[in-house]
Amino acid sequence: MNGIELSDNTAARRFEAHIDGVLAGFAEYQLTDELVVFTHTEVEPAFEGRGIGSAIARFALDQVRGTSTRKALAVCPFIKGWIEKHPEYLEITYGARPSRAD
Repeated sequence: MNGIELSDNTAARRFEAHIDGVLAGFAEYQLTDELVVFTHTEVEPAFEGRGIGSAIARFALDQVRGTSTRKALAVCPFIKGWIEKHPEYLEITYGARPSRAD
């Protein structure tokens, strides 16, 4: 997506998306020793329908995958649903059944 800037705002404990310097959406999280718990995702009404939520979810989960020894736990319905549609992220999802080759 053009013009979107994604970041981890560790002070606010949320992954954020900005467009032209304006906050477009965020995914809040809490940290434990073993988990990144996604608690709430929100996209500002002016930016809805533009893939902002999906961009945040992918960025956040890629951060968990690449920079953390923690697993992701989605209590947020949006992140949980996004993971269900993108099974390649199940390997980093707490409580997910291991994949098996048939």
